[in-house]
Amino acid sequence: MEKRKQVTTRMLHKMKEDGEPIAMITAYDYPSARLAEEAGTDILLVGDSLGMVVLGYDSTVPVTIDDMVHHTKAVSRGAQRALVVADLPFLTAHLGREEALRAAGRLMQEAGARAVKIEGGEEVLPTIRACVHAGIPVMGHLGLTPQSVHQLGGYRVQGRDAASARRLLADAEKLVKAGVFALVLECVPEELAGHISKSLPVPVIGIGAGRYCDGQVLVYHDVLQIGSTVRPSFVQSYGHIGEAIQQGIQSYVFDVKERRFPDRQHTFSMNADVLESLYGGEESGDENH
Repeated sequence: MEKRKQVTTRMLHKMKEDGEPIAMITAYDYPSARLAEEAGTDILLVGDSLGMVVLGYDSTVPVTIDDMVHHTKAVSRGAQRALVVADLPFLTAHLGREEALRAAGRLMQEAGARAVKIEGGEEVLPTIRACVHAGIPVMGHLGLTPQSVHQLGGYRVQGRDAASARRLLADAEKLVKAGVFALVLECVPEELAGHISKSLPVPVIGIGAGRYCDGQVLVYHDVLQIGSTVRPSFVQSYGHIGEAIQQGIQSYVFDVKERRFPDRQHTFSMNADVLESLYGGEESGDENH
């Protein structure tokens, strides 16, 4: 099989120009990164959604920069072609230029990400500019921004009325001027997302933003139904791996309880002379059960 070129920000722009849809999915560890990469994913997002789907929190807010570095390291080791993008966690982009640069630098230099994603609009422009000026590629994120879920009043579609739609479009244009190489739109009406995608020069990746974006992103665990307790209406599942995993573990537990595992084929044996020297001829294993 021909080795495919490593995905770059420039390549993503070319994909938009050529009308080639961009496939993006989250990944949180080495196995998920390897599987997604081998499946042909263009972008691997180490999302702070790991707080909910991996760490068991009820939102992304508790996720720390140390959490993000730890998981991004694992994903980076599993990705050769896909562009690895890591989220700046809650509050990081608002703590001042130095703090934000330090965190973004850790994700790039220590963890191996090749870009970072920053949630927010006009309020995070100084952070975006600082990162871009420092040579750190930045992906923007507008619409439903999970780090602000408490301020937004829950997980709700954004940009449905004229005022909020105009504000979202204005923020998108400001993010592009600040230097973002791509933009994620989450839970935005399809018509608005399509207009933004068409009007911006950078790729727009949708999640719950309809059919007219330049690409799509979903959470790994939602796509494969692994431990997902909530299924948003915009999610399409392509497997039910969680059920297969549970059934496999149930079979294992049953075999252990019934002493069916391990069987003879799963065991190792000793030389009879060695056994004689250790136990004086005592026989092992089978006669005790």
